[in-house]
Amino acid sequence: MLSRTATALVPLLGRLAVSSDTAGPVAPGSIVAANHTSLADPGVVLAALHRLGTEPVVMATAGLWRIPVLGRVLQGGGHIPVHRGTDRAADSLAAAAAALADGRVVLIYGEGGLPRRTDPRDAAPGTFRSGLARLAARSGAPVVPLGQCGARRLSSGSTAKQVAGLVTAPLRRPALHVHVGAPVRLDGDVPAATEQAHRAVTAAWQEAVRRLEGRSTEPAAPRE
Repeated sequence: MLSRTATALVPLLGRLAVSSDTAGPVAPGSIVAANHTSLADPGVVLAALHRLGTEPVVMATAGLWRIPVLGRVLQGGGHIPVHRGTDRAADSLAAAAAALADGRVVLIYGEGGLPRRTDPRDAAPGTFRSGLARLAARSGAPVVPLGQCGARRLSSGSTAKQVAGLVTAPLRRPALHVHVGAPVRLDGDVPAATEQAHRAVTAAWQEAVRRLEGRSTEPAAPRE
């Protein structure tokens, strides 16, 4: 349901393009690792993955499950709450590993949170936390790096600016780009694997930026 909703809404807000280093959907039992820049980018990522034929289980902050309606949708879709800073934090890795073993694709944000910047510019992914590397080591799953850019043009800054950005987005329809890289196998200890994942996601983000900047010189594309 989340993927279908995102697929319906995102083209109304911006001009989404998707590219991938491999053909077809993400392989079952894979971890998709994405950069996190905006409250709007989960919708952008879900819409892009849906276009590629993939509907992932999302690992997200547990506070979202307390939001009426959204919480029920997340629960019903089998998405995974992350209880950061509590003794239940490890439960999310166990749930994600089980989902991977069942052949689901799991979407995780390596940075574990949003940047503190308030400007609408895109920037390289921040420091990754260890959860991604620990999940890959626990599950043996490949990591598919995903880079997205443009979502901060939909929503960024103060709460008022974020609301204003979303309200005006259908008129502005900024360009958005998601690039899916080739799968990688993380190796080494957790710090080394975390750095390897960060490099891969950064490379995917750089490719997304390159492709988006190439589109910026072209006339506005029709709705996709």
